[in-house]
Amino acid sequence: MADMRAFRDAVTDWAAGSPGGPAGELAVRLRVRTAVLLEGLSDLAAVEALAVRHGRDLPAEGVCVIPMGGAMNIGRYADLLGPPGLGLRLAGLCDQGEQPFYDRGLDRARAAREGFFVCAADLEDELIRALGVARIEEVLRTEGDLQAWRTFVRQPAQQGRPPQQQMRRFLGTKKGRKIRYGRLLVEALDSERVPAPLHDLLANL
Repeated sequence: MADMRAFRDAVTDWAAGSPGGPAGELAVRLRVRTAVLLEGLSDLAAVEALAVRHGRDLPAEGVCVIPMGGAMNIGRYADLLGPPGLGLRLAGLCDQGEQPFYDRGLDRARAAREGFFVCAADLEDELIRALGVARIEEVLRTEGDLQAWRTFVRQPAQQGRPPQQQMRRFLGTKKGRKIRYGRLLVEALDSERVPAPLHDLLANL
């Protein structure tokens, strides 16, 4: 796992303008075959948590999950890791609203789209709809965040908004909360309630 994190870090540095040699060398040494491109760290936490639930060791399988720091970076990462660069198989998740960025980036890199799956709004929204607000409140209670949630929904700006929208906003109101709950919500899912984009991504790795 530590070595695959080193590859992930080398790719991030490469995308930011550093030389690509270290990433290329690690890709060969670690026998990386697939790069899973995700928008951010909360998506990373969710995908890694689901892999653990299914008994998958993605690094041992040559799969590296990489948060890109935003959907608009897909073209850069596809160029570096796909056919124009390291020649890895690419996979990932994207939000429906960001799909045009992915389409253009993958087309430019001559990369296949078959490994990419689309979330209706974003992955948090998919998880909230799969679990339901009542079940998430149980998780919030366990984590000590239930009172913060109840205070949040009493705010004037939240009045009249559907509970699922309120929950989605709540998860993004504190630094690090989306990342932590990306893992916790996946762990709370019943096996038959895993959102289709997340299920299909893991099944195709």
